[in-house]
Amino acid sequence: MHILIIAIGSAGDVHPFLGLGRTFARQGHRVSFCTSPAFAPIVERSGLRLLPLGTAEEYQAAMNDPALWNPKTSFKVLWKIMAGFIRPLFDILETEVDNETIMVGSLWAFGARLMQEKYGVPYVSVQVSPSTFISARLPPVHKRFSVPASWPYSVRAALFWAIERGILDRVCGPDLNRERATLGLPPVKHILGQWLHSPQGVLGLFPRWFAPPQIDWPRQVSLTGFPLFDESEFHEMDAELEDFLAGGPAPVVFTPGSTMVDSMTFFKTAADTLNGLGKRGIFLAKQGEPMPPLPSSIVVRSYVPLSKLLPRAKILVHHGGIGTVSQAFAAGIPQLAVPFAHDQFDNAARMERLGCGLRLDAPISGPSLRTALLRLLEEESFQKNSTATRLRVDSGEVSCLKALSVIEAVGVSHLHVAGPSSGPQLVHAG
Repeated sequence: MHILIIAIGSAGDVHPFLGLGRTFARQGHRVSFCTSPAFAPIVERSGLRLLPLGTAEEYQAAMNDPALWNPKTSFKVLWKIMAGFIRPLFDILETEVDNETIMVGSLWAFGARLMQEKYGVPYVSVQVSPSTFISARLPPVHKRFSVPASWPYSVRAALFWAIERGILDRVCGPDLNRERATLGLPPVKHILGQWLHSPQGVLGLFPRWFAPPQIDWPRQVSLTGFPLFDESEFHEMDAELEDFLAGGPAPVVFTPGSTMVDSMTFFKTAADTLNGLGKRGIFLAKQGEPMPPLPSSIVVRSYVPLSKLLPRAKILVHHGGIGTVSQAFAAGIPQLAVPFAHDQFDNAARMERLGCGLRLDAPISGPSLRTALLRLLEEESFQKNSTATRLRVDSGEVSCLKALSVIEAVGVSHLHVAGPSSGPQLVHAG
């Protein structure tokens, strides 16, 4: 089977699919990986064939755009970026699929969904975090607008219908339906709530205990658990960091991920707070990120695999990305989430409901950070709940194998192999 993976987004969006791809290849499947060339080194280290989408420069420009991380502007800015990938992705897929191909795509892999409709190529759509299932039963949490679960269901359902048709479809519909028209496909609506989910199979890369399925989720969804891929096989901790970890109490780790933040203010607040509490810290920051003067009790690294670092840490302070949340669960340590945009607010809310940490809205201040850290350090329930949650986390390999079983089942049902041939025109619609 040729599994063609499409992973569009930031590192937090791409890493889970790398975990999937490595497992699929180890199980004997032919795997192609379509993503930004910015991820070419890690794709190649993972032993996967890269299909470049866009340029590394376009990716860096997008990630460094403050408007992408501002909740007031993030969705429209994000859609403008993603709309530009619809036809280029479709064109790549047209040249790459054959009678053995099944596509596996992330949230914004709209070109794959079009290939499925146009040519009948089997497709499994994937949601990395639960917030992208638009559910009135258990509404996702967002910064600017959250629907209280206490409202009557009929009211919540009507409101989400209005949001989809009046806001989301108005943003996404013109670009998507323009491309559909060029392919001879009719226009669609309810794009993010219904259309983007493959009718053949939908994967949620998280466990049921983190996000229980709701009756208004797609009926064909399968939850597989966290892939937990973080490049740990390719990175060793340096000797200086090893000495630091061994030389004192477990530190508090701070990482804003790939989120665009005022790093100087963020890390200065963190340093001042740690100094006031008499705690040690590790700051994970982008290469070349400006830093305030730091005491010897705080060290800075551009990257350390969280699966190696967090079991030796006391608390993780982070942006709320799903990959980071899951790594803290796997390590069994309390978390303080400081979400900035997108799915981060919903991930943080779910983590908080499990009693594994707290959410603190950005930008953080010294007093609020101190209060939150003191609670996490002093209230035993956070560590107790985090330890219990760790026992519920499957290994990344187990989760990836669960995902593979779903993909193989879809392939068996929908692939029509007719001998050596290539091209989407040879795949029977079904």
